[in-house]
Amino acid sequence: MTLQKATAPNLCEGSEWIVVDQHALAEQVARIAVGQYRHVSKILLGADAPAVRVTQAAKKDAVALLSLKVDEKPWHRDGWMFQAVSWIAAHQNSGVAIRAPHLIRAHKGFDGLKLELGEKGQVIAVVVFEDKATENPRATIREDVWPGIARLEQGERSNELGQEVSALLETQMRSFPDLDVDAAVEEIAWKEARRYRVAITVDKSHAAVEARMALFKDFDSCAPGDTSRRHAETMHVPDLRPWMDAFANLVIVKIFNMPDHV
Repeated sequence: MTLQKATAPNLCEGSEWIVVDQHALAEQVARIAVGQYRHVSKILLGADAPAVRVTQAAKKDAVALLSLKVDEKPWHRDGWMFQAVSWIAAHQNSGVAIRAPHLIRAHKGFDGLKLELGEKGQVIAVVVFEDKATENPRATIREDVWPGIARLEQGERSNELGQEVSALLETQMRSFPDLDVDAAVEEIAWKEARRYRVAITVDKSHAAVEARMALFKDFDSCAPGDTSRRHAETMHVPDLRPWMDAFANLVIVKIFNMPDHV
């Protein structure tokens, strides 16, 4: 997957996600689904990562995560897959620490979390993800995403954010042994250290620059300040639910084809 820079002047920064190789993306999502996100991370960072064997139990759980029961709506499954894709896209930048992807469909916490770090491990910013796989992007952003960001700006969920950041910083202690986790957590209490990354599925109606700007209208109202605080990511999917259904099936095939752990 490649990221093509797309900005809306004075409003936000960001990119468009372009799926170049659907099979490679499905393989990565499959590895996340079986609990091998570290394997995916190594590949994304360019390291040598030989295939890791998978237990039958892990495969079974992963397939269940990607399957729908009779008459079950696909919203939660599709949302989880999009969050996995978002986690993959977040690895395109260096100098960051990214929270491990969760394996819960209806996860109530932050969709994702990323720390932008300086050369000595100091926290430059904490980036909160809002990932939405939806057929109604503008309504979802206006009615769901903006109010959520506004509440974070008002200080809600600070305890949850502080705990998440602490856990993520502790994973950096090996690389930065002098890192003061408590001081870093205190730093992110300041609004200027908080940034927001809104990722959403769109169709061709939001492909043009003007339509993209309209899609993220009022981002600067709920998260004021420099444009670096506001990241807008889009993934063009012409027919969302059928695409997600086909992609889930492809991911399941990748899971079945993984070498067994014996």
